[in-house]
Amino acid sequence: MADLASFYRKYHTENRDLTIHGRQFNFVVPKKIDPFINFENIVRGFPLWAKIWEPSWILAEHLAKTPSLQLKKILEIGSGIGVVGIVAASFGHDVTLTEYDENALQFASANAEINHCPEMKIYRLDWHQPDLDDRFDTIIGSEVMFNERDCKPLLNLFRIYLKPNGRVILASGVRQSALDILHRMHRFFDVRINKYSIRSEDTCMPAVLCHMSPKE
Repeated sequence: MADLASFYRKYHTENRDLTIHGRQFNFVVPKKIDPFINFENIVRGFPLWAKIWEPSWILAEHLAKTPSLQLKKILEIGSGIGVVGIVAASFGHDVTLTEYDENALQFASANAEINHCPEMKIYRLDWHQPDLDDRFDTIIGSEVMFNERDCKPLLNLFRIYLKPNGRVILASGVRQSALDILHRMHRFFDVRINKYSIRSEDTCMPAVLCHMSPKE
């Protein structure tokens, strides 16, 4: 259970309200990201976890509409502040939420408490040195295909943690790195892609929801 008083003393936050499948959620995010940027290596040290990325809405909505018996035991990778996993847990799914960054884990724990999921399983997971002692029916992730160098660690995670006949569901914005990773995934997985357009007041962002099952 998160100690929210200690959390709010440590972090400057602001609120984001989301409505997913007719249910209202409230998430805290960093008020400013500057304290979390590694200015010596902006590309690798940028806190991607600190934002609620639009494709997360698509994945969260998909999970909210999917019966828990279909997905069974779920592992979320690259969970950021916890939006997708917390929404899924709120709709009855058995989710283990994982993230590498320690600050992100603090935000995920706080958001689980705020959204009435205090017993949620939240762990640190290093993709390059995975150490969870479990296997899962479904692995999910939103915006985890930012860099092509992550393709090999992702494949390794799927090999280690996905049960036989399991599935992977990934949401992503449409960018070259994601397309390159999905192209490489075709060697090992049957991949089905659904396309979406995420509309706001002045933009329209293309996104994809990818369903992958291991090839025999």
